Amino acid sequence: MPQTSRTPALSRRSLLRALGGTAALGALAGCGVPAAYVGPGDRAAADVSARDKRLTWANWPLYIDTDDDDTTSRPTLEAFEKRTGISVDYIEEINDNDEFFGKISPALMNRQSTGRDLIVISDWMCARFVRLGWVQEMDRSRQPNVAEYLDPLLSSPAFDPGRRSSVPWQSGITGIAYNRRKVGREIKHVSDLWADDLKGRVTLLSGLDEAFALLMQGNGVDITKWRPDDFHQVCDQVEKHVRSGRIRRFTGNDYIKDLSSGDVLACQAYSGDVIQLQADDPDIRFVVPEEGAELWAESLMIPDLARHKAGAEKLIDFYYQPEIAAELAAWVNYVCPVPAAQDVLASSKDKDTAALAEDPLIFPDATMRKRLAIARDITSTERTEFARRWNAIAGL
Repeated sequence: MPQTSRTPALSRRSLLRALGGTAALGALAGCGVPAAYVGPGDRAAADVSARDKRLTWANWPLYIDTDDDDTTSRPTLEAFEKRTGISVDYIEEINDNDEFFGKISPALMNRQSTGRDLIVISDWMCARFVRLGWVQEMDRSRQPNVAEYLDPLLSSPAFDPGRRSSVPWQSGITGIAYNRRKVGREIKHVSDLWADDLKGRVTLLSGLDEAFALLMQGNGVDITKWRPDDFHQVCDQVEKHVRSGRIRRFTGNDYIKDLSSGDVLACQAYSGDVIQLQADDPDIRFVVPEEGAELWAESLMIPDLARHKAGAEKLIDFYYQPEIAAELAAWVNYVCPVPAAQDVLASSKDKDTAALAEDPLIFPDATMRKRLAIARDITSTERTEFARRWNAIAGL
């Protein structure tokens, strides 16, 4: 069983930029341009996995375990290579969903290989790929661990029922972070952000896909089946709070700096970031509001014409072994998509590692799980209109 990292890892999400800079590409994917769609019969290439023991995997920076003494060493990935004989070209090239979409979309829409066998993108972007027919369905008979251990909360999003085309790599929660000592009380509801004593010291996330669901939940909306009117109601409310000066600004991951410095007292935040902040300041709290919070995932997908599909499926299944999932969770500190890994961590002889099993931001407890939901995706017909309105409010 691995020990916890001696130095908390930088948040992978701290590298994300605010959305909106590639609106044209987003509109192309959202509109489902007919020429871009790839039918089921044109998605697969001849699989050479049996004779060519290698594959290429594109992921985000800081999103896999590394050795404390050698950051170029990735213990779980090296274990997979040793066990299977498959050599993995691991490329940390994804810094932004839209940017990566723009990088590989020309190949995909022209029925060409991307040169990648496995990619990791946010589920809202996964939905675009599924709609466009740019990913292959997986053979679950080759993935018994995925079939057995995938968290039921993540097992069937609206964009990919049954997770046939995607498998969560890591998950997380968009909730509220605040400084308990400086606020002087608990925050329990989304509406608490608008209290008079927090005026001008609250931030919201700037990205449309990251921000809207939690705000809807504050209005009592079931985000698994929200309606356009629910979105516009949120926009009306946020516009009012901007005009009144209650919202300090809209942020990417720079809310981390604002919250740490005390310039901001409460904000929309990602659970994985708060774990890192708490290492330096135990007064920083993360709350899933009583109305609920959004559960999201960033998922593994096999793009069209990948030449090593069977090898990619084998790698995905390797990471769904509870022992391997536990080793990864101990390093990245996001919500683990393999609940069975909790018992593995709990049995560790290392006190700090065992303590991770009790962290609800890695393994949400039963009460928290009841409040979590996966938002339905913004549809292709909604995206252009909604992005235009939200970006105008957020100043993007």
